[in-house]
Amino acid sequence: MEPRFVPQSESDGLTVQDNTWAGEARAAVGCAGLLLVVSLIVEACDGGLNLPAALLWIALAVALFMALLPARVVAAPGRLTVRTLWTRTSVRTDRLATLHWPDGIERRLTLTDTDGGRARIDLRVLLANPPLWLLLETDARTSYANGTLRHGVRDLDRLARHVERDTAHSVFTISGLH
Repeated sequence: MEPRFVPQSESDGLTVQDNTWAGEARAAVGCAGLLLVVSLIVEACDGGLNLPAALLWIALAVALFMALLPARVVAAPGRLTVRTLWTRTSVRTDRLATLHWPDGIERRLTLTDTDGGRARIDLRVLLANPPLWLLLETDARTSYANGTLRHGVRDLDRLARHVERDTAHSVFTISGLH
């Protein structure tokens, strides 16, 4: 699936959205719906379906949906927005103060801007959306050049190497050279 570019006004430039979000959202709906249907069928075949049991299965299906639904990430020059079911956080990527990507198994990048805005983004989103990564990296390098990015330059460099390595691995795998 190609990344979606949504043209904005002349001053805004280009908006890039996570191109995997729709598929992951459909998968979340499918898993929750499948749990609900199967559990209601099993409950009905096992002595009859009653209201408390049906409400319990509906609540569990809703909880599964909420757990599986990924955050929606949208970026434009100078701004990154992460939306979940309950929250919407934005960070000015051209005025980053910190960028933190912890060692180990943590797969989330934490961005904080000079205004106190904070957003967390899953590394899979950046790996699956090269235009989004390039926009974020360009703005982070601008923040560093302007002197606002004081903490996280090493994490940014480490993350850039990781993204480049993953991209090269994907290219070699697809071309059969791996």
